[in-house]
Amino acid sequence: MHSSDRAALRLKLHDLHVLLTVVQAGSMSKAATLLNTTQPAVSRSIAVLEHTIGVRLLERSSHGIEPTAYGRALLDGGVAAFDDLRQAVKNIEFLADPTAGEVRIGCTPLLAASFVSAVIDRFSRRYPRMVFHVVTGYVEMLHRELSGRNLDLLIARRFGPIAEKQLDFQLLFDDCSIVAAGAQSPWARRRRIRFAELLKESWVLPPPGSEIASIAIEAFRANGVNSPRAIVVTDSPYVRMSLLTTGRFVTILPASALKFPARHPEIRALHVKLPNARAPSGVITLKARELSPAAQLFVECAREFAKAPGRRK
Repeated sequence: MHSSDRAALRLKLHDLHVLLTVVQAGSMSKAATLLNTTQPAVSRSIAVLEHTIGVRLLERSSHGIEPTAYGRALLDGGVAAFDDLRQAVKNIEFLADPTAGEVRIGCTPLLAASFVSAVIDRFSRRYPRMVFHVVTGYVEMLHRELSGRNLDLLIARRFGPIAEKQLDFQLLFDDCSIVAAGAQSPWARRRRIRFAELLKESWVLPPPGSEIASIAIEAFRANGVNSPRAIVVTDSPYVRMSLLTTGRFVTILPASALKFPARHPEIRALHVKLPNARAPSGVITLKARELSPAAQLFVECAREFAKAPGRRK
């Protein structure tokens, strides 16, 4: 047996958990509080790990305690090991009761309020004991959460190829961006609109850094304006939708926002073209990570709903 094999056999999940907590907390004293134990006990666990592997795992810096290169390598494997163990327990629970389970979903706020909410509604009718954890945010943050195995999957739009080699993308439906206004807006009655005509309107847009804000900036620049003239800046889809219904504001939305879960007669897509506005929406997962049975069922339901959103089962 190789020395690395013998060391792996002597490693304890408890000690790996302590190491992970110390790195996340930035100090042994904070880790002890989080673990409801003493600082000497935390130090002993770290010492046991370092003795077992034969290298130093932690070092002090101006920011507190940080992992060495060896510690980071061990943590990368440890996170995967803990996740595999959690997934195994979920699989056992699902085998014991296929109607129960939980799914952790990441998505942007607009997709959460439209497509994802509609899929959860359908899925929960079939499996009423399922629990859904929905995390919203910008795509970059969601990718970090997925890579850290804090989420099972993402439902997101894809702009260009998936950069991270460890991620997999499964198409659900093709989406496009539209300019929208309230049904009471004079623009809603126009059959042909040039984007330049809307430059002086009252725009409500998400903060910089979001997908829709990037599309808006590109559209404005194509019409000779460096940045959107936003009257209201918010990442809340509910605020944006509510303001549109007054007939005084315009915004840019994914077309799916007006399609799922039901059509919005109080909001209209305007007859105006946007540059590079089309992007596919789909499921993003980690290639090296097997989905739990509950997450697999959710993906299947999402595919069904994307093909026939108006049909209920």
